[in-house]
Amino acid sequence: MNYILFDDSTRKNLLPLTFTRPVAEIRIGILTIREKWEKMLNANTSTKTEDYLSEKYPTEFAIDTDNVWINGSFCPNAKLVEEIKTLKPNQALLSLNVVVSANTGNNKSFGEDILSDFTKFESHAQAVKVNNPWDIFSKNGEELSSDFTLLTAGRKSLALSATNQIIGVENIFVEEGAKVECAILNASTGPIYIGKDAEIMEGSIVRGPFALCEHSALKLGAKIYGPTTVGPHSRVGGEVNNSVIFGYSNKGHDGFLGNSVLGEWCNIGADSNNSNLKNNYAEVKLWNYEKERFVNTGLTFCGLIMGDHSKCGINTMFNTGTVVGVNANIFGSGFPRNFVPSFSWGGAAGFTTYKLKDAFEVAARVFERRAKVFDEVEQRILTHVFELTEKYRK
Repeated sequence: MNYILFDDSTRKNLLPLTFTRPVAEIRIGILTIREKWEKMLNANTSTKTEDYLSEKYPTEFAIDTDNVWINGSFCPNAKLVEEIKTLKPNQALLSLNVVVSANTGNNKSFGEDILSDFTKFESHAQAVKVNNPWDIFSKNGEELSSDFTLLTAGRKSLALSATNQIIGVENIFVEEGAKVECAILNASTGPIYIGKDAEIMEGSIVRGPFALCEHSALKLGAKIYGPTTVGPHSRVGGEVNNSVIFGYSNKGHDGFLGNSVLGEWCNIGADSNNSNLKNNYAEVKLWNYEKERFVNTGLTFCGLIMGDHSKCGINTMFNTGTVVGVNANIFGSGFPRNFVPSFSWGGAAGFTTYKLKDAFEVAARVFERRAKVFDEVEQRILTHVFELTEKYRK
């Protein structure tokens, strides 16, 4: 079978995180949603997403086997994978009227008009679905535990040094090349996964569930409350609670990050903090791009949602329920407003437009620091996002 992960209508709810990626590239737990599917299906996948993203994330069709479409906002579990593998051509799997998967045979087309004639079955898998940005940290604990089991089954962890204080060692897995010295790790509240060539520096205190992905580091004296995920090639210090950092991002200094999601290529300045609880303990509202207004999250605790390439200077203060778009640069005293459009430059005193030329120069330097190339494909994606979001900067 040829598997294609598609974006459904929830993609708009997941902006700004999905301005620069398909839904399946969201990291929740230890892995991205795509990585979960590929591991559980034991197969490669391609993507059906927005046209401007398709150069980086192309769709690959098959003519000699069935094309099976899978909703990229669903996280797989064993039952769901089993249900999908039993689908025959012209059959679809639904969950509460939402299409989970469909087998279109050798037909390359996919859409409501095609599915109208399909035989439909209801899924009983009760899989996690990511519908909103806050789902990423709210459901991170469940997915982290699931990924931990998936990645460590039948494998033996690297031994931890005697310099560490360990609680619940059976729930800790250390990959090859990882370094952990003089840290306190408490896995009695959830598993702790330490990825390949990752490092937990001296004095760090970690309370699971927690994942530190490959080539990432916790800086000296970091304090981590789970469920928290630090994606690959990231640096984290200070205090972090129930947050997800997709990867290639830094929060390297003291300051608080809580109930938050950071995309890739973000940087949080020293002593920056976000509020995750309103002073009156009221339900937090968050900016929604589809409705173009603030919507209720149903949460008392909700912090910062930050799109790719955005950065803030030292001592930046973010209000409860702040949404920062793609490639924003925030600095100065006071609280910036709790919706910062993409390609904004400034802070509480006001914003101007962050020019593409300047943004590209910074991105190229940041990519180079991670031995990557900021190529024309990346430039075209960001140019399109710049154009899409112009109305919010006016």
